[in-house]
Amino acid sequence: MSKVISVILGGGQGSRLHPLTATRSKPAVPIAGKYRLVDIPISNCFNSGIDRIFVLTQFNSASLNQHIKNTYHFNIFSSGFVDILAAEQTPGNSGWYQGTADAVRQCLHHIAPFEFEYVLILSGDQLYQMDFNDMLEKHTANKADISVATIPVNAKDASSFGIMKIDENSNITSFIEKPKTGLEDWASEVGDEMEAQGRLYQASMGIYIFNKDVIFDILTNDPHTDFGKEIIPEAINKKKVVSYQYDGYWTDIGTIASFFEANIGLTDDIPSFNLFDKKSIFSRARMLPPSKIMGTTMEKTLVADGCIIDASRIERSVIGIRTRIGSGTTIESTYVMGNDYYQTLDQLEEAKASSSPIMGVGERCCINNAILDKNCRIGNDVRINGGPHLEDGDYETHTVRDGIVVIKKAAILPNGTIIA
Repeated sequence: MSKVISVILGGGQGSRLHPLTATRSKPAVPIAGKYRLVDIPISNCFNSGIDRIFVLTQFNSASLNQHIKNTYHFNIFSSGFVDILAAEQTPGNSGWYQGTADAVRQCLHHIAPFEFEYVLILSGDQLYQMDFNDMLEKHTANKADISVATIPVNAKDASSFGIMKIDENSNITSFIEKPKTGLEDWASEVGDEMEAQGRLYQASMGIYIFNKDVIFDILTNDPHTDFGKEIIPEAINKKKVVSYQYDGYWTDIGTIASFFEANIGLTDDIPSFNLFDKKSIFSRARMLPPSKIMGTTMEKTLVADGCIIDASRIERSVIGIRTRIGSGTTIESTYVMGNDYYQTLDQLEEAKASSSPIMGVGERCCINNAILDKNCRIGNDVRINGGPHLEDGDYETHTVRDGIVVIKKAAILPNGTIIA
């Protein structure tokens, strides 16, 4: 895929994922206990033979920059790279990125010197596995100027997406943003399987292939700032814009609820997003010891490297790297992100002597329907019980969204704390 340059959009402020995005960008949020969200599009690129990748960053970008710097290294004989393009002031522009298209526009001068025929635009905060070779083959076969990856959705979900009207030749003929009514006019040919599921409406996935000359022409002459809302709808009437229908698993990690469901869904017997596929998900290689588990009953649980677990029971949960869990504790439907480092034996003894919580989850705790961000200290006899009975709210140590209790990064919950 030497013909392709990939550009991954680092995301905006990610306010709907607060507090997980309080100190990090959306693509830097840990997922599945050992990865970052940005690892997903990068891995899809690598698995498709694309190894020239720019990641555009702006908000809370320090941890994302550090992750990419520490993770993606190429040997001296390779032309591949994963480079960060941070928002910058230049003589011709003194402002921040104003949208997805504006971000790429401001970076065109960094991309232009390379030899390529196509630009692949990706989001940094989606969960899916796609072979971009297939999308590119259909793009060239259709002699398209722009290809938009679409996924069939039902009427309920259609109101949350940009919906494309597709003709029998896969051409996109019209577009509507998040339709609330009149959906009967927006059904497209989706195939028998999708039709049987009621998934009749082609939603944009925010994944695009542009011919090189087309993207330079559009972004040089069109002042609009967003691909999905402005650039693509206007291009439909001026360029050959086609749909690439994707029928696999895909989710946009835009809210606490979608993030929680995506992680807990990984514990299913046969998860929709398969971590055990022959195509790897690449991430930072950590030299951590194997996890040690002592007398714990586990059911549908993922455990990452370097954990020390003495819990009573863990069910339908994801346990991230370097997690400590004390004896007598039960955890259910919870994502524990883990820790960035280990406390020393001296620090553990000092905490025990002062009855202070250690990093991790203490003894005799009961945790349900929760997300524990990195480096939390949960004391002994703590009870967290998320669910619809809890009202949304933001507090000193935690946030409640859609019944999910999110313990903030590095928060300390003293012994006996109750959130229920």
